[in-house]
Amino acid sequence: MRMMLKVSMPTDASNVAFKDESLGKVLMGAIERLKPEAAYFFPEDGKRTALYVFDMKDEAQIPVVVEPFFHGVNADITLIPVMNADDVAKGIAEAAKSL
Repeated sequence: MRMMLKVSMPTDASNVAFKDESLGKVLMGAIERLKPEAAYFFPEDGKRTALYVFDMKDEAQIPVVVEPFFHGVNADITLIPVMNADDVAKGIAEAAKSL
C-alpha cells in the first residue's frame, strides 16, 4: 500500500543531530530503507520536516519505518495511506458502481 510518512523534527533535537552529523544519516537512511517514489524536505511550523511517499508491503514494517526517527531526532510522525491520480480514478469508478 502506498503510504505517506511525514516526519516533524523538534528544533532542539534536530540541531543536536545536525551538529553531530547524524541528521543526514537518519534522513538518507530512510531513503535507503524505504526506496520512496518521492522524498521532500522543508521547514514547517519552525521544525525541520521530511515527507516520504513509499510502498509498504506489510504493516509489520511500521516499527522499522518510524523507530529510527523517534530515536534519532525525537520526531513526531504521521503515517497515512495515500493514492495517486490513477488510484483515485480507479476508486471513483468502483465507488460509482455501488451508488
